[in-house]
Amino acid sequence: MTALEIGVYVPQLGFSYTEVLHRARRCEDLGIDSLWLYDHMYAPGAPEVDSLEAWTLATALLAQTERLRVGHLVLCNQFRHPAVLAKMATTLDHISGGRLSLGLGSGSIEDEHTRMGLPWGTLRERSERLGETLRVLEQAFADGRIDVTGPHYTVRDMPVVPRAVQSPRPPLVVGGVGKRFTLPLVARHADVWNVPTYALGDLERARDALHAECATIGRDPDTIVLSVEAVMALAADDAALPAVRQVAEKRFGHPGFGLREGGLVGTAPAIVDRIGELAALGFGQIVLFTHDRASDQTLDLLASTVIDAL
Repeated sequence: MTALEIGVYVPQLGFSYTEVLHRARRCEDLGIDSLWLYDHMYAPGAPEVDSLEAWTLATALLAQTERLRVGHLVLCNQFRHPAVLAKMATTLDHISGGRLSLGLGSGSIEDEHTRMGLPWGTLRERSERLGETLRVLEQAFADGRIDVTGPHYTVRDMPVVPRAVQSPRPPLVVGGVGKRFTLPLVARHADVWNVPTYALGDLERARDALHAECATIGRDPDTIVLSVEAVMALAADDAALPAVRQVAEKRFGHPGFGLREGGLVGTAPAIVDRIGELAALGFGQIVLFTHDRASDQTLDLLASTVIDAL
């Protein structure tokens, strides 16, 4: 990763493959570092709306690009057995020439699990399963072999070859700010910690809590890339700002999106200043929802007026 990585989050709700591929190629052409997808079996809150499967889509995008990193914010741990996921990840790392970012979370929507007959359980149970998966992946990437016995997953002497292209491994991205369960997993296993939009109002507290957890286990917090996802409403000029703000508030006005807390609403100078503030807090990766779902106009504006300035 670069010192400050700028990515674009493109949840695939309502998009055709052609539309997502166009955005991926546009990001690559413009020098945007990464593109991120969601992982849901159907569109949250809109199950009848088209929504492409996350891993298949990432594979196709990485096969059709040359420089762009692609990842998920985040894969649902319950959807894929960790040994299968390890094999999938090493294979996709080869297909992409080492451009996969492996984002993982404990699951966020119970209804998906109920419909598919998958276990949901308590937050503690889901976090325990996620912790086991992270250990499986660490072993697979480090040793090329998995041999673990846990309360949720047991894998006996399974080879994972060829090994991943990236050294020491594809970056493990863990999202969430839960002090009791998630941050201990981040401190012990993650290469990248992603703060979701719903926690933007308390970034410093969450960062300090992670640092405290790292101190408890003796890990240098500087070995973890701090990542934040936020809605960006970027206007070409002051005259365009009211319309841009209106679209952003209509689409991302729910408190869970943290539109106001993120502070990324304005013209390019304001966006650059806010990203500078996030960098000063230690965040090295900024993943942006755009107010208009990554239109050509906004991606061009992001590259030419924000990224160039940074």
